[in-house]
Amino acid sequence: MTGPRDRRVQGERGNLERMAERRRGAGWNAARPGAGGVPWGGSGPGMAAGPDLSAPPAAAAQAGDAPPAAPSLAAGGPGNLAGGNPAGFVRTDLALEAIGTSQPMPGVQVEEERGQGYLVTRVTVTSPEAARRLGKPPGRYVTIESPGFRKRDRELQERVANVLARELAAMLPDRPDASFFVVGLGNWNATPDSLGPEVVHRLLVTRHLQEYVPEDLKGGLRSVAALAPGVLGLTGIETGDVIRGIVQQIRPDMVIAVDALAARNIERIMTTVQIADTGIHPGSGVGNHRAAVTRETLGIPVIAIGVPTVVHAHTIAYDTLDALTRSLQSQSTLFRTLGQMPEADKRRLIEEVLGPAVGDLMVTPKEIDVFVEEMATVVASGLNAALHPRIDEIDLSPVFA
Repeated sequence: MTGPRDRRVQGERGNLERMAERRRGAGWNAARPGAGGVPWGGSGPGMAAGPDLSAPPAAAAQAGDAPPAAPSLAAGGPGNLAGGNPAGFVRTDLALEAIGTSQPMPGVQVEEERGQGYLVTRVTVTSPEAARRLGKPPGRYVTIESPGFRKRDRELQERVANVLARELAAMLPDRPDASFFVVGLGNWNATPDSLGPEVVHRLLVTRHLQEYVPEDLKGGLRSVAALAPGVLGLTGIETGDVIRGIVQQIRPDMVIAVDALAARNIERIMTTVQIADTGIHPGSGVGNHRAAVTRETLGIPVIAIGVPTVVHAHTIAYDTLDALTRSLQSQSTLFRTLGQMPEADKRRLIEEVLGPAVGDLMVTPKEIDVFVEEMATVVASGLNAALHPRIDEIDLSPVFA
């Protein structure tokens, strides 16, 4: 006889099985190493041991027939990975969704790791041609998916935070004296776009304490500064200019930008975290491109952490039409005709219905305020553990006294 907890665990396991099975059936042949997470709070050696993305790929995927990704939201909205996206109808900021589920593609390496309640997918874009087709610059993209996250399972949230800390630590400089500047991008007055500021509020900032830290604590409590600079519409200043000015003044070794994203699949809302070492375009959107936050613009490495908080109404309408056509085309001449309609014509049909009425409408769950707070806690916990490798060993009371 099973109880509610057992049924919940079985349900999460089933979700992950179906997710992996869909990928395998579509050409994915990913290696599945052990879960191998780190303790809550983490320790230096455990978290420094990240994936070796330079190894031969366990699998690959290609954009193929998947519709190309398009830019993210307008200024003040969820951000977009650096490099932008080619013009298209189906919009996503996730590299995993841009790849799609078609045949392998040269220049893209994909590796999967399945754990208890989560699935980690590491994508490495290595060639300019692959970057052009995906609309993502060359680099590493790590996606952590947890379908059961929205059930508010505390143990699952801890496991996801541990995995986030481990994957992030693999991208950080392996030096005890490294310094970091964490930027919480987004508009704190708009709940779906407030993830970045909420994460900053939960971070352990230590740059101002470095001269007071005892010698035996140095290296385990690294220099971290943090800021939520707002958006252009609130401050009148380009977010990129604010970040660039502060970087020139405090000279950190790395910038970590946290922002909300737009997803292609509504099931990914608040269940997915993406880490990328390619930077980010804060609030880049249709006709409203903001200054990029990348190694090229700042002169230092930039890591982007994003969580999808919205989907575009166009993508929901497209998925609905596609599913309806597949289900009924054997029963109706009308739906057979729709099934044979070129992709461009389907897009124009949806544009005619949605375009004039709702424009660039974005959809988010009604419980978004709760989800943002909980995901901000998970992301901040992972960041704290990765940035301060011995945080679980340190008694901070003498430092903050």
